[in-house]
Amino acid sequence: MKPGNSWRRWWIVVAFALAMAWLEAAVVYYLRTLVGRLEPWQPDPLPIVGLIPQVELARELATLVMLLTVGALAGCNARTRWGYTLVAFGVWDIAYYASLKVITGWPRSLLDWDVLFLIPLPWWGPVLAPMLIALLMILWGTLATQREPTRPLPLPGWLPWAACAAGVALALYVFMADTLRVAHQGLDAVRAVLPQRFPWPLFLLAWLLMAAPVLWLAAATRAPKPPAPPDRSDGAN
Repeated sequence: MKPGNSWRRWWIVVAFALAMAWLEAAVVYYLRTLVGRLEPWQPDPLPIVGLIPQVELARELATLVMLLTVGALAGCNARTRWGYTLVAFGVWDIAYYASLKVITGWPRSLLDWDVLFLIPLPWWGPVLAPMLIALLMILWGTLATQREPTRPLPLPGWLPWAACAAGVALALYVFMADTLRVAHQGLDAVRAVLPQRFPWPLFLLAWLLMAAPVLWLAAATRAPKPPAPPDRSDGAN
């Protein structure tokens, strides 16, 4: 990779994510208009209308495939491919809510509840929560992809990744806690869930754990360059 190409690729990935976010927001606007749910947090938040539930699941899977694809195309090795995927995911997530705000006027605030994902159960959380995670994705992806070609970035050890995995598991529990509590009652009960309180202390703990690889990479990036070996060619007989 030539010097400077990494930033050009970064901006191309960001441009893709911004366009994808607007398209995603437009599709969600169409679907929510059909079922009268422009604001998700209301009685019967996930109504069964025709094939819309199946369409929504397929749309979410297609979104993940698109994000993985752009990362695979932009990166030149496993680390940069994953890094660009996270940049695309983070920018898309934040720009998606910004686009919805422009199109529909919702969310009215960053604390408005949203159905974040449907697989394997509906995830609920205030808009601010996924945006904070998206910020970590952008930071990690940027640190992982923007590096001088002559100074390969070392990978974090097992401890930051273990902390991150624990944070991801805890965040997933926080988002699905309300639907998990009623899952034994069947699909209708899961669809009718309207959470009342978000456990911010647990989420912030999860967020700090997920930030461990970001902090490690930031420290590694700021580390001074090792001194160049002395040139012994001069004076050699």
